Amino acid sequence: MSDRSTLRSSPGPTGPTTSRTDRLKAYVALTKPRIVELLLITTVPTLFLAADGWPGLWRTVFTMVGGYAAAGSANTWNMIFDRDIDRLMNRTKQRPLVTGVLSVRQATVFAIALGVFAVLWFGLLVNWASAWLSLAAIAMYVVGYTLLLKRRTSQNIVWGGAAGCMPVLIGWSAVTGTVQWPALVLFGIIFFWTPPHYWPLSMRFRKDYARADVPMLPVVASNATVAVQILGYGAAMVACSLVLVPVAGMTWVYAVIAGAAGAWFLAGCVRLLVRARHPERGKLAAMKVFHASITYLTIVFVAVAVDPFLPF
Repeated sequence: MSDRSTLRSSPGPTGPTTSRTDRLKAYVALTKPRIVELLLITTVPTLFLAADGWPGLWRTVFTMVGGYAAAGSANTWNMIFDRDIDRLMNRTKQRPLVTGVLSVRQATVFAIALGVFAVLWFGLLVNWASAWLSLAAIAMYVVGYTLLLKRRTSQNIVWGGAAGCMPVLIGWSAVTGTVQWPALVLFGIIFFWTPPHYWPLSMRFRKDYARADVPMLPVVASNATVAVQILGYGAAMVACSLVLVPVAGMTWVYAVIAGAAGAWFLAGCVRLLVRARHPERGKLAAMKVFHASITYLTIVFVAVAVDPFLPF
């Protein structure tokens, strides 16, 4: 019997005695809440910028709920299709479909339900523009990244990561009913941010990806090559963040914060490159860049959220 068949039929190590609490936690885990949290951090400031202030409590709540459901559906589909490689990687071997706490059928029903809920929720309570964008985001992540790119190219996270940029388009359209230039610039910031965020993590877990035969760039290229590309994408990200100033009419406060945060992050990328080229200077410490990328994105989008409320 194949691995996938075993996963489909086996009740897993906990078997029928799995508690409701454990199953509930497993369903939450399918949505990858840490990733969704990061997506929502970018959505709320986008709402504020699109509304040039407070977008309203219910619009904000409705967009957050719909955004979580859409991202949760996409992430659940990802775990369904990647369960064969998840069991080979130390970082993912405790996921619910690997341990057997949930069956593939349960996860599939959950993914479909979340996706349908997200589209209808947006369409009926927000607007249909954000509904179709949420559907596009799910398709991009599931089909574009998980099925087509992840196992075939080292640039998988670059183009597949575009799905992670969709929340800003969804947030902007939730307020305006359309997508405008500031939203596209915000999309660009996250697009260029994704490789400097994900590749350091891939460097840390290179053996995992190699064991699973997933050609993440750090698996197929040297540390120095990866570090150069991280720095390049990081520079493009910072430049894109500053383009938002004229495009969206941001104040000097945002410009200073975005510029300072960008300089700080790029300094970390340079240190990574130096250590990649000269291992004798110390440990690579790629995870420092990974964590710094999260801090950077949070700082920039907090600045985006605050800027519309400034009195000048």
